[in-house]
Amino acid sequence: MASIIGLTGGIASGKSTVSKMLEDQGFTIVDADLAARVVVEQGEDTYKKLVNVFGKNILLADGAIDRSKLGSIIFHDKEKREMLNSIVHPAVRNRMNEWKEEAVAAGKQTIIYDIPLLFESNLVHLVEKIILVYVDEEVQLKRLASRNSLSEAEAKARIASQLPLQDKVDLADAVIDNNGTIGETKQQVEALLIKWNLQP
Repeated sequence: MASIIGLTGGIASGKSTVSKMLEDQGFTIVDADLAARVVVEQGEDTYKKLVNVFGKNILLADGAIDRSKLGSIIFHDKEKREMLNSIVHPAVRNRMNEWKEEAVAAGKQTIIYDIPLLFESNLVHLVEKIILVYVDEEVQLKRLASRNSLSEAEAKARIASQLPLQDKVDLADAVIDNNGTIGETKQQVEALLIKWNLQP
């Protein structure tokens, strides 16, 4: 049976960088963000539900969901955020499970579940071990503000919507410190693969 390893981090912590390193080593990445994008594409059930609940003003001219508009609605409204999550999360889990089953059928030994909100969404039970990509809060803030062209206040609000990275350290089985260079991060990833004896 394949091992399911969780990969998580915080916004702008460098999780995608680590995910790409693992993918380059031949590991199957089951990406929750990708699943979340796929399930809200036009024609999908989840898309129809979202338009019913949030109205057509969340759509772009071509009919696709305007993610930034939807994001700004839910970022500041807990009730709407919970409503969105109750529609999207089950669909995302189903899609991820389909991808996992395909990888298992293809004979993969280790499958990486790339889930940004692994702890916040209570999805720890889906994985056997958890790798956390960690950066200091100042680094996280700087990277997020420059990457997404956000003001410091906007960046802080987005980071605050997640469990602090420091709190996740104790919940993870391994921590990749991504404050340094890409090379240093890569060394930690490779050392962990050996330590845990993980094969793609």
